Amino acid sequence: MIDRGKRNLLGVLIDAVDYEAAVDRLLAAAREGRRQTCSALAVHGVMSAVLDPSLRYRINRLDLVVPDGQPVRWGVNWLYGVGLRDRVYGPELTLRVCRAAGERGLSLYLYGSRVEVLERLRANLEGRFPGLVVAGSEPSRFRRLSATEKGEVVRRIRASGAALTVVGLGCPRQEIWAHELGDELSMPVLAVGAAFDFHAGTLAQAPPRLQRLGLEWLYRWIREPRRLWARYLLLNPAYLLLLACQRLGLRRFSPHTAMPPKEELLPG
Repeated sequence: MIDRGKRNLLGVLIDAVDYEAAVDRLLAAAREGRRQTCSALAVHGVMSAVLDPSLRYRINRLDLVVPDGQPVRWGVNWLYGVGLRDRVYGPELTLRVCRAAGERGLSLYLYGSRVEVLERLRANLEGRFPGLVVAGSEPSRFRRLSATEKGEVVRRIRASGAALTVVGLGCPRQEIWAHELGDELSMPVLAVGAAFDFHAGTLAQAPPRLQRLGLEWLYRWIREPRRLWARYLLLNPAYLLLLACQRLGLRRFSPHTAMPPKEELLPG
């Protein structure tokens, strides 16, 4: 098990952990009924936080931010020599958490995506992991929630009896959601993005070889060029440039300079 604490990557605090440590922290919090907000962050998430100080503030106050993308793992290893042998890929982390939750009799709540995706996801997860119980689910509204709606979401999740909430709203909406509801839910909140579609079978994952080479972005860009071209063709080179600047000491990135957001923003 590797858990070497948070490391500053371009001003974003990434936890130098492996799968075993991440699952252990999430399940321990689920058993004890306490907060453990977690995001699986790839390059897109890191760069979104670099460009948006309010998002960076929120992400840096999550309890656990795992290196979802291979370039994020490489960056942490290059800067700090922590020796992470693998990334902590959000979809894979989801499966490992579900397996452990089923073995320990801990139920979960699914929040985000669309009704049809949630139905398929629930059936697939409960079929794959004997003992796993999905205590409830609700789709995204694809808009900002009011204060009243926020309170209702918290009440529904807590009333379901779930010990852990898995959120699939996409970055950065899911990170904002986890930050703003973490204290009120008092349970682990795991933000995993496209894992909902992958495990529901509505979106294909990149082949394992491309994933190991850090080329998952290329596979997704080829499949969705109009939606993803700017994310990958602009943000990926910018990430590499800024990472080199941090490594060579040409620029300093402080994780403590971002100011709290002026207003609460809860995507639903």
